[in-house]
Amino acid sequence: MLAEQIIPKEFAPLADVQAKEEEALLARNGVVGVALGHKFTDGQDTGKRALIALVDSKIPKEMLASSDVVPKTIAGTPVDVQEVGIIQAGDALGRTLEETRPAYTNGAPALLADDAALAARENVGPFTLAARVRPAYGGVSVGHVNVTAGTLGTCCYDAAPFPGIPQRYYLLSNNHVLANSNQAQIGDPILQPGAYDGGTYPADVIARLSRFVPIRFQVQGQPTPINYVDAAIAEGKFADLDRRIFWTGHLRGVTGTPAVGMVVEKCGRTTNFTTGAIVNINATVDVNYGQGKIARFGRQILTTAMSAPGDSGSLVADLDQNAVGLLFAGSPQVTVINPILLVQSLLGIRVSEH
Repeated sequence: MLAEQIIPKEFAPLADVQAKEEEALLARNGVVGVALGHKFTDGQDTGKRALIALVDSKIPKEMLASSDVVPKTIAGTPVDVQEVGIIQAGDALGRTLEETRPAYTNGAPALLADDAALAARENVGPFTLAARVRPAYGGVSVGHVNVTAGTLGTCCYDAAPFPGIPQRYYLLSNNHVLANSNQAQIGDPILQPGAYDGGTYPADVIARLSRFVPIRFQVQGQPTPINYVDAAIAEGKFADLDRRIFWTGHLRGVTGTPAVGMVVEKCGRTTNFTTGAIVNINATVDVNYGQGKIARFGRQILTTAMSAPGDSGSLVADLDQNAVGLLFAGSPQVTVINPILLVQSLLGIRVSEH
């Protein structure tokens, strides 16, 4: 039912083709994802719906083995090849906090080498949103006590008592921000700001880890599991949590069916306020988590590049302040977002009354 809500009706026939052909496309060298979108010709959007093969880099056809060449059509459906780079979860994962402590250059914390490559902007860095804020709101720095720093997406509450009186209140972000990529324990302290930004235990504890959706990583020789969200919530005191999102305001509702071409916005700890456009929907993509860990995600939304490391956990909304999804990964070319309907369903929360 959720899948039907997430995919626009006009893309439904292509989604059927995608379901049948996706595995074969992903088996080709260089293909890191399969999605739905528009065909591009000479860098221009033709507006024609197509099945999209996402590749880390485009390679001349003559340099590929015949078995790795992506066909121009599959089952009568146009196929386009789009370059997305290497998609990575958006913070310095897989290392201890001591290994990720920032080096200071001219009084400002320097990004780690791999993070700088991902950022794709010379002057990206933590600004005012890396400060301590009470009550904390969407867009500011946050993180598990053993994680560098990510972004607080928004504050929320359990779906079950609606309508009614919520008994608990939470902040929403990614698993890899709040639950240390499955390594945390329920009840672990969450810092605001995150440790990378100077947050310390116990002075800056704002919440305790409450729930997270485990990330299932690929294991060689075993079937590849499909993930749908990189998401977690942590319970805090009502007076410490503010539902507004810095610079974008309060969420008015949710957008369950994102459209290709839709303009979206987010506010995050690293790049502050940014906008982008949805280029792909219903994407299945392989995401790198560091130390050789790769997780495959399905039903994802891809936008033009609108984030950098540290923005993980940002709440992405349309220009009418309706929630679209939860940002968790990206590359210099694209940003990857979990659909908000899946985030709410799998965590059992609501981010808006409408």
